[in-house]
Amino acid sequence: MDKALSNDGTEIAFDRLGQGQAVVLVSGASTGRAIHGSLAQLLSSGFTVFNYDRRGRGDSGDTQPYAVDREIEDLAAVIAAAGGSALVFGNSSGAVLALRAAAAGLSISRLALWDPPFMVDPGAPQPQHEYLNKLTELLAEGRRGDAMALFMTFIGLPLEMIEGMRRAPMWVGMEAVAPTLVYDAMVMGDSTVPTRLVSSIKVPTLILTGGSSGAWADDAAKALLGALPSSQHRALEGQSHAVAWDVLGPALKEYFSRPA
Repeated sequence: MDKALSNDGTEIAFDRLGQGQAVVLVSGASTGRAIHGSLAQLLSSGFTVFNYDRRGRGDSGDTQPYAVDREIEDLAAVIAAAGGSALVFGNSSGAVLALRAAAAGLSISRLALWDPPFMVDPGAPQPQHEYLNKLTELLAEGRRGDAMALFMTFIGLPLEMIEGMRRAPMWVGMEAVAPTLVYDAMVMGDSTVPTRLVSSIKVPTLILTGGSSGAWADDAAKALLGALPSSQHRALEGQSHAVAWDVLGPALKEYFSRPA
């Protein structure tokens, strides 16, 4: 493990493995760098992989107050540690963070996004706003477990599954990262595609979705394709939002290995 120093002094922890062009992995909500451990190993046969903990997770710090711009600076610090430019993969809401970073002008040579969770329903901003308000309220009351359960309900997990998870040993670790759920909600904005923002991105981008993720994933990909100037879409058949790394890994290696 190594650490990069972000602009506000926050230490951002990352693992570096492999050899070749730099690839940075950006995790989504409720997860740290451990989620990408197997993916990092798969990619390390052809790339130098930088797998980092976003702020407030794992071994990274969490200087307050939070702002999405601080997370963009965190990613910039990891890219600097990678040599100043990198390929970037973003997973779920981490894909949205990667998009915002590209729009901010970070030195990203190519982007790959997994199931960016944008909504195209005109009514989507209202439940997103209500979710963020309730999440903030629960965390202010110190109810981290209830905050994590709210997140899981919001993304559509069945109640019996959530209750089972709350009784499992892993729940303690999930409660530990519950405050960062607000960070991802802020990264998502009103949950719709920020068309003006993404239309400014010139970085070549591959939008990857699971063939079994649901109609929302296809709708989000279509909306992004219409807004991103240099983008393409590929569906991985048989894959849900919880993609198998041995399926995603080869798709990423092929894309990241293409000639510029």
